[in-house]
Amino acid sequence: MINRKKIIAGNWKMNKTQAEARALVEDLIRDIGKFDEAEIVLCPPFTSLSAVSELLSPVPNIRLGAQNMHEAASGAYTGEISATMLRELYVRYVIIGHSERRQFFHEDNATVNRKTKAALAAELRPIVCVGETLPERESDKWKHVLETQLKESLAGFGDKDLADIILAYEPVWAIGTGKTASPAQAEEAHQWIRKVLGTQFSTAAAERIRIQYGGSVKPENAKELLSMPDIDGALVGGASLDARGFTAIIKNACLQ
Repeated sequence: MINRKKIIAGNWKMNKTQAEARALVEDLIRDIGKFDEAEIVLCPPFTSLSAVSELLSPVPNIRLGAQNMHEAASGAYTGEISATMLRELYVRYVIIGHSERRQFFHEDNATVNRKTKAALAAELRPIVCVGETLPERESDKWKHVLETQLKESLAGFGDKDLADIILAYEPVWAIGTGKTASPAQAEEAHQWIRKVLGTQFSTAAAERIRIQYGGSVKPENAKELLSMPDIDGALVGGASLDARGFTAIIKNACLQ
């Protein structure tokens, strides 16, 4: 079995002013600044990227991520941010196709595909999100939904591209609801994702890619979820806004 290093990313969403962001990052540097059992990524709002970047510059094990980006390099896209702008702030990762972007901003698989291509072209590592809604889960359509999202979102890519992509499985019904997929449910979905990727790419590439779980991850459930063989990390939402809680997730998940 390939040894895939865990990757834990904190998606702060539309939270934290610059002052609050600095305070949170300072606490995290104190608590996990030398923790090397996992790759750690912080994804603050655009307004705090510069402040967080400055604090993380001397900390090699905590990397900076963005929550979104536009597919174009520049242009008349009011309110948007390009990959080049992110690179200038030393952003290394970018979340693409989060369920909230799909739900509230009507991003589809084709949009995700274009943004992922733009991220890779700019040497950013995309965290590409896929996941089913509650009706799709309850009607047993979740496998078809995930397969469609994967094949359309990653259309036109090859094994080399896949090596620079992180996937995040986020069951939409478990985001911000307090519900969590059981470890068995999450593992089954991750296994299915890897199986689909094995038909779209090589088996070796499918085995190498890291797949995060995102859906109400907390200190209490992180260890059990991330002990599953096909779950390679977590995309953490609300719990990443508290230094103590986020640190506990990382340590619970990785010190096993």
